[in-house]
Amino acid sequence: MLDEAVHALGRGHLESALPALVGSRGDHEVRALRVEALGRAAVGLTGGIEALVSRDRANPDLWLWLARVRIEEAWHIKPDVRARAVQADRLQMYQRALESARTPLHTAARLVPDDPVPWISLLWLAVGLEWPRRERDEIYEEALARAPRLYATAVARLISLSPGWGGTSQEMLVFARAAAARAGSGDPMSALLPLAYFEHMSGERVSRSRLWDSFEVQRELTAASGRWHDVRGGRPHPRTVEAHNAFGAAFYLADMRRPARGHLARTAGRFSTLPWSHLGDPAKEYSKACSRLNVTY
Repeated sequence: MLDEAVHALGRGHLESALPALVGSRGDHEVRALRVEALGRAAVGLTGGIEALVSRDRANPDLWLWLARVRIEEAWHIKPDVRARAVQADRLQMYQRALESARTPLHTAARLVPDDPVPWISLLWLAVGLEWPRRERDEIYEEALARAPRLYATAVARLISLSPGWGGTSQEMLVFARAAAARAGSGDPMSALLPLAYFEHMSGERVSRSRLWDSFEVQRELTAASGRWHDVRGGRPHPRTVEAHNAFGAAFYLADMRRPARGHLARTAGRFSTLPWSHLGDPAKEYSKACSRLNVTY
């Protein structure tokens, strides 16, 4: 259903996404995933979504979708940190675009008080606008209270703690390690560990070889991957492919070809923005890694 909705959005057909959104109610993991995917797929189509909202102002799915699209559109115009001094106008556009998502998110949260997904998007908004730590913590707690073990919440929290967004590598890695240690078989929380190391690499400007050639890092990632391993024969977690991308990319950079190939072979040709965006264009970097590892899909 999600694939069909994303493809339809590529042709500008907004209504095709509505069943996917409605069908996600009651399953927080699926809802978070679908809102992210449909938000990215609808970049540039906010005018049409606003028209849908105007006709059905009591629909929480539409308010949530509108907000997420506005957030995704803002990230598309975010100026490079190193160029902010000469891109003041673009920075203001980026900030205004993020701010425009705030009211729709609060509306979605009010219409469905037990839905954690608006709070997850609000945390991304808070990160993007560099709100104070106290406010980010409060938003995280709101999301956590509604769904204590939601992967999308944990990823947003990880980014909010990262050195690239005002946090520290130490605190971020403590969070990722604790989440990974509690993860059981099939729980993608284990993948927070490789994601944290990618954030550390980018935020602290650590060289790839220095980080990924470290025996301690390789040992830690191998242990986390071994504890996770996706469940065979059962229903896969909605974030299984993302976890394979995270581990596959990490092992690829560590030149651990066998585990890298094993993880990327199970992505079925699907890449995730994180962690590949740390290396460049996500689609190109994913394809390059698969090609070098002889992974076919």
